[in-house]
Amino acid sequence: MDDLHIKRPEDTTKINIHEDWELNYWIKELHTPKDELIEIVKKVGVYVSDVKEELKKRHSRSMSDNSRSR
Repeated sequence: MDDLHIKRPEDTTKINIHEDWELNYWIKELHTPKDELIEIVKKVGVYVSDVKEELKKRHSRSMSDNSRSR
């Protein structure tokens, strides 16, 4: 039985940045600020797998930048 209180995208393989409720869902799901998520979707497209890959790249770049500054 479906839980009607939990609102999820029908297609969980794509991110729709034009629906506030769906954007908020992905912000929470991916632990990413709104502006960054929108920027990434505009860069790599709407597929969650591509967005996650870009997030990994950014995170690893950030980690290597931090280790260099020490």
